[in-house]
Amino acid sequence: MEDVQSFVLHVDNYALSAFIGYLILILLVGVLAARFSSQGISNFFIGGRKMSMLVVAFSAVVSGRSAWLLLGFTGMAYTMGLSALWAAAGYIIAEFFLFFYYAPRIRRFSENRDCITIPDFFEERFGDKSGTIRTVVAIIIIIFMLAYVSAQFVAGGKTFSASFQMTQTQGLLLTAIIILFYTVVGGFLAVSITDTIQGFIMIIALVVLPIIGIMHIGGFGAFYEQASAIPYSGGSFTGAFALSAGALIGFLGIGLGSVGNPHIIARYMSIKNPSRLKMTAIVGTSANILMASGALLTGMVGRIYFPDVTLLPAGDPENLYPTLASDHLHPIMFGVVIASIFAAIMSTADSQLLVAASALVRDIYEKIIYREKEISQQRLVWISRWFVVLLVIAALLLGFVAEQLVFWLVLFAWAGLGAAFGPTSILALYWRGVTKVGVISGIITGALTVIIWNRVDYLKDMIYELVPAFALAFLVTWLVSLHTKKAENNDEIFNQIINHNQKREL
Repeated sequence: MEDVQSFVLHVDNYALSAFIGYLILILLVGVLAARFSSQGISNFFIGGRKMSMLVVAFSAVVSGRSAWLLLGFTGMAYTMGLSALWAAAGYIIAEFFLFFYYAPRIRRFSENRDCITIPDFFEERFGDKSGTIRTVVAIIIIIFMLAYVSAQFVAGGKTFSASFQMTQTQGLLLTAIIILFYTVVGGFLAVSITDTIQGFIMIIALVVLPIIGIMHIGGFGAFYEQASAIPYSGGSFTGAFALSAGALIGFLGIGLGSVGNPHIIARYMSIKNPSRLKMTAIVGTSANILMASGALLTGMVGRIYFPDVTLLPAGDPENLYPTLASDHLHPIMFGVVIASIFAAIMSTADSQLLVAASALVRDIYEKIIYREKEISQQRLVWISRWFVVLLVIAALLLGFVAEQLVFWLVLFAWAGLGAAFGPTSILALYWRGVTKVGVISGIITGALTVIIWNRVDYLKDMIYELVPAFALAFLVTWLVSLHTKKAENNDEIFNQIINHNQKREL
């Protein structure tokens, strides 16, 4: 018995050491980025538009994945088999085209009009001096992002609790403290660099684990033979189309959320050289494919090792990834797997914190409350850091008292942001005839449709709420714009989107 306890202790120590090494690296990045991020609000929230191609590629795709990829998607592949691939295909395809077509336009316009946030973009695009559109956009961002961040904290608390013998409350607090430190100190630069590091960690873990699992089975041939024999109510476990048409459309529709989530759009605005966006698309898409393929194979391999879901902790397929890793990897590599889960959590939470803080500081504090007053850049950075602290406290409180509500909100937060800002921003970038009233109508329509659709079981079972909400928001924006007045300088503003060389006169 003492030998067994000694072995377990060594396993825990090895894994803990690897994880601590990862945390030290992340915190060091925050310290090194502090001086740059303190120079001004543009540096703090979008890196002064000086981010490299590699950093933008990785941070754009990693910040959009969260723990859903490693826990939720692997659990989906465990349950559904190969047909789960369509849940990843939607966002991979969407983000590839966003890099090519959407990103260059919003990057160009954001520089021409000195836009730092998404509310900045909408206000400048429609020449709205009343602050109406900025207020509507900022409120929606804050509501959804606060729920998002809170859920990431809760997920971190659960992972700490399951991996390192601490309570969930202790794990939740530790997760929040780690993310708070490097986000407050290092701002967007630290967040983007740590996202890049975390992206590499996620890829390594997601590639190594299924390969080792397949080797232990006896190779790919043995894996495919055993996987094909797994019973699945939808058809073949190894069949790519073993799902209904509604499910297929819903899975592909997940990608529609990418265009409307501000923490992803901010990456497009931050790149130093817009001409590098095509190469960024190739690098980012490659990373997306590697991570999704690894997660898909992990779920399918795990079904062979754990043929009954009751064999997994709490009978939950979302516990497959860490469970499979603990059974098949060296303790140090298991520590890397745990780090990859936190990488997914942190890469999303830190980005969302910055977006929510920018909505409060840039869009409400600076541009609405004190719009007639000149505030120094250093003071704005200082205020931004304090708002990040307040947002973390609010997210923690929400995580403590309303855990189930938080996870319900997260289910539609991606869809809500995507439906509210996706169709409206596309039309703003590509259609000269869109109006302020049309966009406000579309934003509200998209967000409300997601919430209502998600709460009606019949509708929710029919198709993922993002798909109808996105289509309806697009339609409403178009129809209302046809019957409302454009801004007087609309053509001049729109030309700054399509003209590569036209700059705003400051």
